[in-house]
Amino acid sequence: MPVDAQPGGAAPGEAGRVATEERPLTQAEPKTEAEPAKRKRDPFLDNVKFVLIALVVVGHSLVPTLSADSSRALYVFIYTFHMPLFVLISGYLSRNFWNSNAKTNKLVDTFLVPYVIVEVGYAALRFSLGQKWSLTIIDPAWLNWYLLALLFWRLSTPVWKRMKYPVPVAIAIYLFAGFSQISGDFSMDRFFGLLPFFVIGLVMQPEHFELLNRRWIKIVSVFTVIGAAAVAIYIAPRAPLDPFYFKHSFQDMDLSWYMGLGLRTGLLVCSLAMCFAVLALVPRSETWFSDLGTRTLYCYLLHGIPVLIAKEMGWLEFPWLHGPLGVLAISSSCFALAIILCLPETRTVFKWVLEPRLVWLYRRPSRS
Repeated sequence: MPVDAQPGGAAPGEAGRVATEERPLTQAEPKTEAEPAKRKRDPFLDNVKFVLIALVVVGHSLVPTLSADSSRALYVFIYTFHMPLFVLISGYLSRNFWNSNAKTNKLVDTFLVPYVIVEVGYAALRFSLGQKWSLTIIDPAWLNWYLLALLFWRLSTPVWKRMKYPVPVAIAIYLFAGFSQISGDFSMDRFFGLLPFFVIGLVMQPEHFELLNRRWIKIVSVFTVIGAAAVAIYIAPRAPLDPFYFKHSFQDMDLSWYMGLGLRTGLLVCSLAMCFAVLALVPRSETWFSDLGTRTLYCYLLHGIPVLIAKEMGWLEFPWLHGPLGVLAISSSCFALAIILCLPETRTVFKWVLEPRLVWLYRRPSRS
């Protein structure tokens, strides 16, 4: 999520918002004649989602300390994959989105209504902290971009499902979008910048996730993550951050067309490698944080409040935070905050705002 938009769920955060109505990655139990067997929720994606949402909070909290190489290295490492993987998971969970009236209704319940509420809420929070009142519904504030981007990705799902070669087309659009000065209105810059990850998730099947569960792939994934961390440490002092936001044009980054295409291609490859490495290494069985991963929406949309307050009050600018010890302290605090915001008690308090039940708004489906 962008530094320049910090007062980026989804939300990937959902960490963005990632829909929670997922099908398990393992084979479902056979149905009986009396009634269909109830699918058991698979903990794997919930585990992944909690890890990612915690990294979203860490990434946003590191911004005031990016002058330190250690903080900048962790920031680059996180931003290489955390939102791309959130988008990929969102694509995977959108495969059957249009097959259900209830899920279609969530386009309003879970995206548009919370989007407007959060926009107004953050405008009021910034104003209370002494900033000028600013409310532009078409230009998402900070982390709210993910709700709109995911809304448009899901609206485009039928188009991608009808294509013969959706992934190459999405990659081509992603590459050539760099030639255009795409506005941030309605999250269009991120819509195109992260489009390949959504489409790749859309075409993935459970067996693809099972392939990542092989031992040799896990070993390769360990070296991939270690290598990515080493590269992040090496390039952090000199690397610009704009490419890692997946939204800037070649002109914005002062790149020639061939350098821009090369950069976008390389970043896509590196991000996908990290996405699959993380998917291979995250536990597949039930863990202590599996249940927390079912409520990432709340962490995504609410964590900005304490983070924004901490930034405005200068709590993240103490000199001792600008170093490895500060990175450790910020990361630990952010993981604790992510746990709190994913608790069932947090959902109980904020569900009426972030997951409103607008049944009165929709027509009842026909009995036929």
